[in-house]
Amino acid sequence: MPIRQQSRYDAVIVGARAAGASTALLLAQAGLRVLAIDKSAYGSDTTSTHALMRPAVLQLHRWGVLDRIVEAGTPAIRKTTFHYGLDREGDRIEVDIRPKDGVDALYAPRRTVLDTVLVDAAVEAGAEVIHDATVQEVLRDSDGRVTGVRFRDALGFGYRVDADLVIGADGVRSLVARSVGAEVTRTTNRPAACIYGYWRGLELDGTHWYYAPDAAAGVIPTNDGHACVFVAMRPERFLRHRSIGLDALYHEVLRDSGVDLARDANAGWVSNVDADLAGGANAGWVSNVDADLSGGAGAGWVSNVDADLSRDANAGWVRNVDADLSGGAGAGWIRNVDADLAGGAGGGSVRRVDADARVPSGRSLSPVAATLVGKLHPFAGAPGFLRRSWGEGWALVGDAGFFRDPLTAHGLTDALRHAELLARAILTGGDAAMATYQTSRDAEAIELMDLSDEIASFDWDLEHVKAMHHQLSKLMGREYGATRELDSVASPAALQAVI
Repeated sequence: MPIRQQSRYDAVIVGARAAGASTALLLAQAGLRVLAIDKSAYGSDTTSTHALMRPAVLQLHRWGVLDRIVEAGTPAIRKTTFHYGLDREGDRIEVDIRPKDGVDALYAPRRTVLDTVLVDAAVEAGAEVIHDATVQEVLRDSDGRVTGVRFRDALGFGYRVDADLVIGADGVRSLVARSVGAEVTRTTNRPAACIYGYWRGLELDGTHWYYAPDAAAGVIPTNDGHACVFVAMRPERFLRHRSIGLDALYHEVLRDSGVDLARDANAGWVSNVDADLAGGANAGWVSNVDADLSGGAGAGWVSNVDADLSRDANAGWVRNVDADLSGGAGAGWIRNVDADLAGGAGGGSVRRVDADARVPSGRSLSPVAATLVGKLHPFAGAPGFLRRSWGEGWALVGDAGFFRDPLTAHGLTDALRHAELLARAILTGGDAAMATYQTSRDAEAIELMDLSDEIASFDWDLEHVKAMHHQLSKLMGREYGATRELDSVASPAALQAVI
């Protein structure tokens, strides 16, 4: 959208994803003149675990946008399960999500849903939001105070925009943070590398988190009947994708985490043989098996059995297909198809593969036809950091100011909470309020950051990681209590009252 001919804005926000759009929404609800600028297209996707913890869902509820998330078909999550090791009896913990404060479930909306809902709500509240635009420069006056930005829109036209406050919500590589020289006050350096994929056809009873030595995974239901299925590992192991391929590494870490979707979803079944094996033209040839038994790109497909099964000895029997359909050590190998393809009962179709395709005890993934959708999205890992969050004419929010390892899936919850803390400080006004924003953010962030770093390091045994998850739960409970206390800031009336 073209910008209006305003002489200046109260706030210009660089970035209109979760943190930036939330900040724009709250400031616009209070009557401030707000412009948000984002380099991505409106409604575009981005890599994410999607999970919203209870504090974030409570905020969306209070802001009046949770119903939109639900109406978009985002599945309600009413249980989360932690699996440890190979999911032996007693090695998993189930947690029911109980109703509280008007919220009866958690959600993990696709970013095409969450970010769009927040942007639309901000615009309805009076903010201007421009997509497909690139901020090129942060402007300062002669005293060094930030006074605005220069940006270029999708058509190549350049603009100068003046503002009382420039807010960097532009991610880990924040231009605003670099331009103002925002000091890094704390770092962590034991990141996990991740690979993200989306699966269709998994019937889930909630979110599932898997932890095993040197491997972890998450299965998170999201929109359109899909689940975000990610794996995590040490960065050194991630480098194996150069030799074995990203797809093979993804399935390898899934298996080592204690979850194998190839075996959990109709594992070992071949639903159809695309050939007339009983007596038609080219009888006896297996030209294609209409199933991908591993979910990988090409992996697991049986494309051809180079034998005329109608004329060889024991015609009609497929003795062995020399392929490992699950990626595991021996698991998933098709050793024999016990069917007379030339004329026995059920001839012409392979109904069961005689293979190691068992579903381990304790699984909660329903055996339906799961399929990996689209390409995998790798993340090589990045150190965590905490930056100074404000200065003369500028502030940072979201990943621009605080980034911790994504393995604990807490980034979106951090983004929404910090957006509300920043909005409160801006509307209160003055350096003392902005200093309170930083101290409040940091008081929560440091413990969560350090704990996330320790979990991401994989320098633990299973009992240790269980204990860390227990500590993480306590910290999240404390965070939820603090979020409830911000209730007065969430309503437009309350926001108007402080300006």
